Amino acid sequence: MNIKEQVTKMDAIVSQGAIVDAVKEFFADNAITSDYGDGKTSNKAEMVAKMEGFAGSIANVNGIQHHHSIVDGNVSASEFTFDFDMKDGSKIYWHEIIRRIWNNEGQVIQEEYFNAE
Repeated sequence: MNIKEQVTKMDAIVSQGAIVDAVKEFFADNAITSDYGDGKTSNKAEMVAKMEGFAGSIANVNGIQHHHSIVDGNVSASEFTFDFDMKDGSKIYWHEIIRRIWNNEGQVIQEEYFNAE
């Protein structure tokens, strides 16, 4: 499986704001995640639920910018800036690096978020 192609496809979907779709399409069932904000997930179903809840709390997408991605073997790092107005009146502005480890089938098995600010 060509990991660079998978990264390009997944980042394009994320750039369009379809974060839940990206997880559904590219995560392995046993994928784990961790982030600097609110914890960890231990499988794809938990991540889908987390992302559905997050997406449902967005009032307005002000912008999603994909800056760069790099791939080394089965590890990728993608830099994004996310700018959201939330339904509770708060604002989210994240500039982050998303590191992913991919399996041989081209699925994400580990994803971790790093604050790039």
